[in-house]
Amino acid sequence: MATVELTFSALPAHVRTARLLATAIARRTGVEESLLDEVRLAVGEACSRAVEAHRLHCPGEPIRIELCDDSGRFEVIVTDSAPSDEQGPEFGVPRFDDILGQGPGVFMPGFGIAVIAGLADDVEVYPSQKGMRIRMSWPAAAGGLSPV
Repeated sequence: MATVELTFSALPAHVRTARLLATAIARRTGVEESLLDEVRLAVGEACSRAVEAHRLHCPGEPIRIELCDDSGRFEVIVTDSAPSDEQGPEFGVPRFDDILGQGPGVFMPGFGIAVIAGLADDVEVYPSQKGMRIRMSWPAAAGGLSPV
């Protein structure tokens, strides 16, 4: 299992770098070419959500992204440090109805999570008072591709 970790400041320009890195590693891991747009969009959405949350709550804190290949899966974990009150009835289960019902003009991170859930093969969301962790994954070639 190989893991790449990246931390970046809460600037929208860094989202592009995260998307490019995720796409390159997904390709290298053996994710089908037809899924690479979904990887790019889901990672971009998760990172954009984290950037916006950090800009509102903790602009000096870095955002963390982990990309790994494990057991025939390409996995991306985006972790932010912005406080969240988006807890569902169980830890790790967001309540999209509550998040989306916040009304216009309010930062609605649940919308981005709903988009991510539609793009990734498997998604888990872990909100807490200390931040949010979004884990998403896609099928990849067993063992990934051999190094160049």
